[in-house]
Amino acid sequence: MPSPARIRLAQRRGLPLRQAKQLAGLTTPRKIQDFLAKLPQNFEPEGDTARSVQAALSAHCAHCIEGAMIAAFALWLQGHPPLLIDLSAHQDMDHVIAPFKVNGRWGAISKTNYVCLRWRDPIYRSVRELVMSYFHEYAKGPRKSLRSYSRPFDLSKLPAEKWVNNLDQCWEIADLITAARHYPIVTAAQAKALRPRDPVEVASDRVTAFPIPAWKHGRL
Repeated sequence: MPSPARIRLAQRRGLPLRQAKQLAGLTTPRKIQDFLAKLPQNFEPEGDTARSVQAALSAHCAHCIEGAMIAAFALWLQGHPPLLIDLSAHQDMDHVIAPFKVNGRWGAISKTNYVCLRWRDPIYRSVRELVMSYFHEYAKGPRKSLRSYSRPFDLSKLPAEKWVNNLDQCWEIADLITAARHYPIVTAAQAKALRPRDPVEVASDRVTAFPIPAWKHGRL
C-alpha cells in the first residue's frame, strides 16, 4: 500500500486522489519503469498529444514525453528532482527521458514502444555518458540519428497547471525542453562517417511492446 504521507504529497503537488495513489505506490525508479512498460502506448489516433501527468494516467496510455513527465513526477515523490532530457535527432523524432541519480551515478526512465531507447541503470558518471549509451540504438532504418541532448530541465520550477494537472495539451513543456541549451554529440564529419546499422539491427525495429496500428507510421 502506498504511504499516506506520499499520497498527500502527490495531492499537494497537483494530482487528484486516484492518480496520487497510483504514483505514490511506485517507491523506486525501477518500479516507475515497470509501471510505464506496462502502460499502453499512446498512438495518438486523434492527432498529436502532449498530455499532462493527470491526463495521461486518466487516458491509461502514454508516449515518450508523457511517460517522461509521469516518471519525473513519481521520482519527485521519492526525493529526486523532476527532470527531463530532450534527445534531439536528425530527420527522426526526438525522444524525452527522465534522468535520476543514485549514489552519484545517472540512470534514466523512458517510455518507448521499441527495443531501443529504454531504461538505463544508474551506472553513468555524467549526463553525457548516460546520453551516449543511447547513440548506437537511436536510429531510423539503417541511419543513426541522435545528434544532441539538452541540459536536464527541472519541472519543479513550473506550476502544477503547466504539466501535472493541465487538462489541455502541454505543448509549452515540449517547447521549453526543445529550446533549452543542447550539447552536440557528433561533428558533421563524424556523422557523415557513421557506419549504417546492419540488417539484424534494422530488423530489431519490428519488435514492439504494443502492436502498431496499420495506420500508424514512425517511431515513438
